[in-house]
Amino acid sequence: MKYVIALDVGGTGMKAALVGPDGGLLHEARRPTDRGRGPAAVTAAVLGFAADLARAGAERYGRAPAAAGVAVPGILDEPAGVVRFASNLGWTDLPLRDLLAEHLGLPVALSHDVRTGGLAEGRIGAGAGVDRFLFVPLGTGIAGAIGIDGRVEAGAHGGAGEIGHVVVRPDGPACGCGQRGCLETLASASAVGRAWARASGDPTATAADAARAVVAGDPRAVAVWQEAVDALAAGLVTAVTLLDPRTLIIGGGLAEAGDTLFTPLRRAVAAALTFQRAPLIVPAALGDAAGCLGAGLLAWDLLSAEVATR
Repeated sequence: MKYVIALDVGGTGMKAALVGPDGGLLHEARRPTDRGRGPAAVTAAVLGFAADLARAGAERYGRAPAAAGVAVPGILDEPAGVVRFASNLGWTDLPLRDLLAEHLGLPVALSHDVRTGGLAEGRIGAGAGVDRFLFVPLGTGIAGAIGIDGRVEAGAHGGAGEIGHVVVRPDGPACGCGQRGCLETLASASAVGRAWARASGDPTATAADAARAVVAGDPRAVAVWQEAVDALAAGLVTAVTLLDPRTLIIGGGLAEAGDTLFTPLRRAVAAALTFQRAPLIVPAALGDAAGCLGAGLLAWDLLSAEVATR
């Protein structure tokens, strides 16, 4: 059976899978990144995990994997296969694609984790069959993946989709990027958690706690939640104005609140639109499997491109 390796490397851990020709996950595994031991240890952990997957696949299916796909956070030079900067992993100018290809003896595809997740959502998830979509996961930060006819647009310099750094409140909180009032400082899951921690007086409070308090009718939580929803709507309306997507796919930790998020968000976006056509706003379908599934799709795309070239 022909299969590929898929790796989704995050700041706190790695998810990986063997992926079949139909995109299905044949075998899944997780492992820590060892980031506390430094960037070299993280690189070694990624290479070792990939090699272990290749061995597991060979034992199970009697043949080596055909290719590998890897999704990582940070700033990437995708054509060169280099991770220019990934703060959570400690990497700077790491030629990860070539390192993996040499270590595995396989062709390797490399892409940004959010774009990879968006690729999966667009092809086999909430955006399947949609010609134009924007995937926006609301987690520790906020980013976006611009989907166009089954592919995801990276931009001229690999920076397309950084909706989290659209300024929605010019007098808002300082952002790590150097601006103030960026969307992710107000509407990410971590931002909502911080706001609710301040409002509730509980320093351990999270966005999930805020959502539960909203459902319970706590007026402090309702105020925190509405501020985040309004900021998110402002950012999404900017994206709709620029990109005219048919569907907005919202994922990440904050989306787990379900209708507590989507009902007021749809209302706020609709109220803010003027001439723009209202997109369908839907929850992501693939959860935390999106990165692995997308990395598998990258690997299969790579093989298809090699066949077409030959």
